[in-house]
Amino acid sequence: MSGEGGVAERCATERRSAGRRAGEGCPVKGASLKGARLNGARLKGAGLKGARLKCAWLDGARLKGARLERARRRCAGPVGGGPASGLVLLRPHPRVSLLLHRRSVAVALVLLAVLVGVMVASACMGQTYLSPPELWRTLRTGSGPHDLVVNELRVPRIALGVMVGAALGLAGALVQTVTRNPLASPDVIGVGHGAAAATVLALATGVVSSPGAVPVVSVLGGLGAAGLVYALAWRHGMQPSRFVLTGVGIGVALSAVVQLYLTDSELEAAEQVKLWLTGSLNGRGWAQAGPLAAVLALCLPGLAWASRAMRPLGLDPDTAAGLGVRVDRARLGLTVLGVVLAATATGAAGPIGFVALTAPQLARRLTRTPQLPLLNAALTGATVLTAADLAARTLLPPLEIPVGALTALVGGPYLLWLLGRRTATR
Repeated sequence: MSGEGGVAERCATERRSAGRRAGEGCPVKGASLKGARLNGARLKGAGLKGARLKCAWLDGARLKGARLERARRRCAGPVGGGPASGLVLLRPHPRVSLLLHRRSVAVALVLLAVLVGVMVASACMGQTYLSPPELWRTLRTGSGPHDLVVNELRVPRIALGVMVGAALGLAGALVQTVTRNPLASPDVIGVGHGAAAATVLALATGVVSSPGAVPVVSVLGGLGAAGLVYALAWRHGMQPSRFVLTGVGIGVALSAVVQLYLTDSELEAAEQVKLWLTGSLNGRGWAQAGPLAAVLALCLPGLAWASRAMRPLGLDPDTAAGLGVRVDRARLGLTVLGVVLAATATGAAGPIGFVALTAPQLARRLTRTPQLPLLNAALTGATVLTAADLAARTLLPPLEIPVGALTALVGGPYLLWLLGRRTATR
C-alpha cells in the first residue's frame, strides 16, 4: 500500500510541476494517447493544440517535461511544402497562391546570369573587338565609331537568337510532355519539314518574290504539317506513340519534296534554299525579331495555363483522367501552343535542329523536377543558341558557320548519349 501511495503522490507532483507528462504507470489526465507505443509507434490525438506530429516515430524516446502544444517534428514541415519537399508556398493575395520549387528558382537565376554574360560576350566579340566600357558607351549614346557594328548588326542578331532559342526550348518542353518521350521535338511532328517544304514550293512556283515573305510562308507550312499529323493520328483520342510515328512518316514525305526541288532547281535558288535549311542568324535583324516577340507576348497566357496543365499529364492517361483532367483537350492545347512557337521560330531563323530536343532535358536535369520546367527550358534554349551563334561567328574567322550546323554537330552526340542512357535503364 505504501508503494502504491508513493507512486500516486509522485504522479500528482509531476502533474502539478511539469504539466501533462507521459510516464510508465502514471495516469495522465487530459492526454488521450490512442495506441501510443513508445517503441516505434506514432502519437495520435495527444492534445497537441494545433501542432501536428507527422512522421514522429519516437523509437524509445520519451518526452520529458516538454509542453506538447509546442512539440513539432521537423520532418512534417509547413503545410504546402517545406524543406523536405523543396517547395515554397507564396500567397501574395488571399485568392492567389504560387507554389515555387526552390531549386528551380535558383537554377533560373543562374541561367539568367549566364545568358546575360553570353550576350555581353557576343556583343563584344567578333571581327571588331569591343571592350565592355566601349560597348556600354555605344549602347547608351547610340552613336560613335562602333554604332553600325553594335546597334545595327550584333544587337538585333543577339535579340533574335535569344527569342528563337527560348521559343524552341518552350516548344520542345510542350511536345515532349504531350508525347511523354524525351527524344521527341517539334521536328518529329513535322514542323521543320513542313516549313521547309512550304518555302521550297513557294520559291519554285514564284509565289514568294521577296525574302521578307519567306517567314510567313514557313510558319503556315509548319502549322499545316503539324495539323495534318494530328488529324491523321487521331483515332478516338490521341495516342502519343501514334502521334510520333505519323509525324515521322509525314516528315519523310515532306523531306523528299525538298530534295526533289534541290535536285531540279537552278544553282542560285538551290543555294538560297540550302542556306535557309541549315538555319542561320546571319543577316537577320529587327524585321524578324519583331513578329517573334509579338508571338511570344501573345503566348504568355497560354504558357501560364500550360505550366499547370503539364503536371497531371506527366502521369499515365487513366490516372490523369481520374483526377478530372480532360487529357485529349489538354494535349491538343499544349500541341497547338508548341507548334505555334516552333513554327514562328523556324520562320524567323530557319530550321535550327536539336535546340528543342536538348534544352528541356538539360533544364530538367538541372532542376531535378518531375516535370519539364518551362521557364528553365526557355532560358536553357536561349543560352544554348546564343552561345552556339557566338561560337559560329568566332571559330573560323572571317567565315561564319551556320548556327544550325553547329547545333547539329553538338546535338548529335547528345542524342546518341540519350539513346544509350534510355537503353541502359530499361
